[in-house]
Amino acid sequence: MSRKLHMLLHPLFLLLPVLCASAQDHFIVRVGPGQLSHLVTRFGLTVETSLVELGNNVHVVTAPAGSGVTADILAAEPGVQSVEGDQPITLPGKSNIVNRPANGKFGKASGGGIMPPASTPGYFYQPAAAVIGLEGAHEIATGTGTVAFLDTGVDFTNNILTWNLVPGADFTSPNGGLGQESFQLGQSTTSILDSDSEIVLSQSTTSILDYTKSSQSTTSILDQSTTSILDQSTTSILDDGTPVPNAYGHGTMVAGVIHMVAPTAMLMPVKVFNDDGTSQLSTLLSGFYWAMNHGARVINMSFSLGSASPEFQKALQTASSMGILCVASVGNDGQQILVYPAAYSNVIGVASTDNSGVRSPFSNYGPIAALAAPGEEILSTYPGNRFAAGWGTSFSSPMVSGAMSLLLQMNSQLNQQTASNALSQANPLAAGLGAGELDLVKALQYVIAHGGNH
Repeated sequence: MSRKLHMLLHPLFLLLPVLCASAQDHFIVRVGPGQLSHLVTRFGLTVETSLVELGNNVHVVTAPAGSGVTADILAAEPGVQSVEGDQPITLPGKSNIVNRPANGKFGKASGGGIMPPASTPGYFYQPAAAVIGLEGAHEIATGTGTVAFLDTGVDFTNNILTWNLVPGADFTSPNGGLGQESFQLGQSTTSILDSDSEIVLSQSTTSILDYTKSSQSTTSILDQSTTSILDQSTTSILDDGTPVPNAYGHGTMVAGVIHMVAPTAMLMPVKVFNDDGTSQLSTLLSGFYWAMNHGARVINMSFSLGSASPEFQKALQTASSMGILCVASVGNDGQQILVYPAAYSNVIGVASTDNSGVRSPFSNYGPIAALAAPGEEILSTYPGNRFAAGWGTSFSSPMVSGAMSLLLQMNSQLNQQTASNALSQANPLAAGLGAGELDLVKALQYVIAHGGNH
C-alpha cells in the first residue's frame, strides 16, 4: 500500500444514510429557519438528508407511503420556499473500443501533482490527444487545483492515478467512504497492461466499430494476458463468475481522462452513482455541495437529467459565485434536446466528436453544446490497473474539465465567463457543436493574453 493511499483511508467525515424511498414519496424541500419541525410533524415526514453546507436550509424528506402528500401540498405550507420531487438518474449509456497507445516522453512537471514516469503507458499520445493539441499544451501548462468528478468513484490503487488523488466522499453507502469504486476485480484477472504489451484485435472478430444501441452499453477492457474484449453486461471477469456491474469503472475512466489532459491537477472522487449507474437527484446535490465545500475548483459532471431542477440550478449559481468552474456532458441521445446540468448557462456543455471532427452519432447537439471534444476510442484508466477505451460524451466532458485546470494554472482567478471565452477559441465544426473542437493551445493563449499569471 502506498504512503498516500494509507493516508486516504483515514475516516475524515461521516455521511448521512443512503436514500432509498420511492421517488413519488421523496421530496427536496427548502424551508425557512425553524420551519422544518412543523412540516415533519404535520405530515409525518422522515428527514433523510439535510444539505446545510454553505448556508443552505435544504432537506430531503420522505412522506409515508400512500399518504397522498404531494409537492404542491408541501409547497402551500407556511415557511416553505420551494419543493420538488426527487428524480432518479442513470449514467448515460457508453460504448467502448480497445486500442493500443503509443509510447513517448512526457513534459516538465508543474502545478502541484505528480507527473507520470517515462515508462507510463502512452495513453497521453492517443489520437484524441493529438486532436485537442495536448502535447503543445503541456509545453505551457500541466494543470493545477482540484478537479472533482461526480461519478461512481475511483480505484485508489490505480498506479497512474494514486498520487494525484485527494480524499473524496461516498454518498451511495450508509457507511460513507472516500470515493472508492467498491466492486473489486479478482487479482488473478487484473494483470497490468504495460507499454510493451502487444494488443492485436481483428475487426473481423469484433463488432465494436458500429454504433448500435447494444454496443453503446458496453465497456471493453484490455487484459494483457488474454487481449480479450469484455462486455460488462454479459461477461464475467471474476474467477467466481460474478458479473461486473454495468457502470463499474466509469469514474476511474473519467478520472483518467482528466489526468491525461491535466496530469498535475489533483483529483477528487465524489461517489454519487452506484456501480449499476443509478442515483437520485438528492444524492447528486449532496455530493455537489460537498465538493464545493471541500476545495474543488472544477467540477466534472458526466451525466444528465431529463428535466430541470430548481435546487440544482441554485447549487450551480452558488458554485459560480465562488469561482468554481462547472463542466457537463450533453448526453448520448443523438438528438437536439436540452438536458441538465449542461443546459444551464453557468455550465460548459460538451458534445462528442470522432477523431476527425465529425459529431458522434450518439452525441446530443444544438444550443446545449458550448463546444465539442473527442468522445470515441478514448483510452483511459480502469480499475485493477487495466485500461479501457470508451465512446460517449461522458469522456468528452472530462477533457474540458482537464482544460479548465490548465487554464487555472495560467490565471488562478479564472471565472466561468473568461473560461468560456477561452474555450471558444476552438476549431470550427459543423453547426450544433457550439464553438467547435476543443483546442487547448488556443485556449491557453487566450487566457495568457487576457490577464494570465505568466
